[in-house]
Amino acid sequence: MTEPAAPAPVRILVCDDHVVVRAGLLALLDSAPGIEVAGEAGTGEEALALAARLAPDVVLMDLQLGEGIDGVETTRRLTAAGGGCPHVLVLTTYDTDADITRAIEAGATGYLLKAERPEELFAAIHAAARGRTALSGPVASRVMASLRSPRPSLTDRERDILAQLATGLGNREIARALFISEATVKTHLRRIYDKLGVDTRAGAVAVAKERRLLP
Repeated sequence: MTEPAAPAPVRILVCDDHVVVRAGLLALLDSAPGIEVAGEAGTGEEALALAARLAPDVVLMDLQLGEGIDGVETTRRLTAAGGGCPHVLVLTTYDTDADITRAIEAGATGYLLKAERPEELFAAIHAAARGRTALSGPVASRVMASLRSPRPSLTDRERDILAQLATGLGNREIARALFISEATVKTHLRRIYDKLGVDTRAGAVAVAKERRLLP
């Protein structure tokens, strides 16, 4: 009786801008059963080019990629093609609500933290290859908490300040443009950060663009 053929390995493309981290991942994945490393990239642009040429099943994606487009934008472009595009599994050290939301909204199939055990990473890769969602425990908890307690919407004044923020103005310039005090600007910014789940000006603008809160 003929034995059934072994399933084809999951072909994976690793995208991380840190050479040492990338080398460690490649060494780890080389030992994983049923996983074949198809290529490696150090930038989002390089990942897009390699994915088009190598057609991997899964792209293992870091979020912060130094210069050029970040992991979220790379994920969006990789998954925009629909059928035939690779699944994206985010592997990062960042677990803020904003990072998780942006990655998932961009089309990521899964979101793992780099502190995960190798066995969890391997299982997540196989799950992602089948189109199944794979989340680290802390990430899953954050997602569920967010679903249970959605963040309040921004007020009109907060939207005005966010729009000014997106143009690159500082607090003093925003205060002058909106005819309010600088202290009031700071108060509104704290509320905006809390509602968007971020802690920086750049993060607020990025999330606002993702959620189409800006014109």
